[in-house]
Amino acid sequence: MFRSIDKHARKTALVAAALLLTACGGDKSGGDTAAPKLKVALLTPGPISDKSWNGSAYEGLLRLRDSLGAEISHIQTKTPAEFEENFRQYGAQNYRLVFGHGFEFQDAATRVSISYPNTIYVVTSGRVTGPNLAGVAFLFEEASYQAGMIAGAVTKTNKVGLIGGTELPPVKASFEAFARGAKAVNPKVEVVTSFIGNWDDVSAGKEQALAQIARGVDVIFQNADAAGLGVFQAVKEKKVLAFGTNANQNDIAPDVIIGSVVIDLPKAFMIIARDVQQQAFVGRVINLGVREDVVRLELNDALASRIPETTRAAVDSVSAQLKAGTFRALSDMIAVDSSTPVTTPIPSAGKPAPAIDPFKR
Repeated sequence: MFRSIDKHARKTALVAAALLLTACGGDKSGGDTAAPKLKVALLTPGPISDKSWNGSAYEGLLRLRDSLGAEISHIQTKTPAEFEENFRQYGAQNYRLVFGHGFEFQDAATRVSISYPNTIYVVTSGRVTGPNLAGVAFLFEEASYQAGMIAGAVTKTNKVGLIGGTELPPVKASFEAFARGAKAVNPKVEVVTSFIGNWDDVSAGKEQALAQIARGVDVIFQNADAAGLGVFQAVKEKKVLAFGTNANQNDIAPDVIIGSVVIDLPKAFMIIARDVQQQAFVGRVINLGVREDVVRLELNDALASRIPETTRAAVDSVSAQLKAGTFRALSDMIAVDSSTPVTTPIPSAGKPAPAIDPFKR
């Protein structure tokens, strides 16, 4: 009798377990309904070891992998032909989101995006738009102006230097903003500008910096990616001051880098990727600056005492005005209203989402 009850109990338990598994797992005949993994690729024009523009973008790509579970890929490109070839490669491989990291990727992205409507192409420091194409205009000028204010206050020779990789429009615009900031607090400032001609030659970056220092420059604002590391070498040798750019470079030479104008690329990439993942992407120019806390000036605490309190207060006041949208010293340079969004949504597996504010989290 007890064996019979035991056997019946075991049978009942097995049936209950089977029903529980069916309830939890569901009917597999209909297929897996989980959303496909987001596939994201990044093209950079230089090495991700530069501790600046390219390295920060790669950190953004890793953030998407770690936070969103994205499948990622990266290629360093050198020529316009490679830009287009790799954009096409990722489109053919059904990548959902591809970043071309830099102004120079605009033409290739515009051409290729038409052929791969299911892939979203995003060009940083760009202003291109299309149904599956967006430019991200980092308002680098805003924090560059603030850096200029500090340079104008701390220079002892009244000469500040600007060193760039090549004469790209975004770089020239940031240099103009820096010069305006310096002259706003010190009308006597003379600005010396030079370009290296590339983004990778560390020795050339050092030579340009030494040449400027020989002319009396005692504060240098560089935007030169890997070549900027040479600028830091020269500044350290001659014991003058410099600013980092794109990433927080204060720790590279903390005794001479007074601050860095930072683009928070991981945060920018996350804003865009979330839109894509939620099928809410709309082609447009996306402006990201101080207001969105994507562009900011990060000062080096070790050298904070070199900056007059009045200047610090003035810089903080500019930050408040930028966040409020009331700062006017750069209004002729920055179009903060974005371009008109492209209203045709890109094809998606589900129902297209309506156009939304890309900054809404």
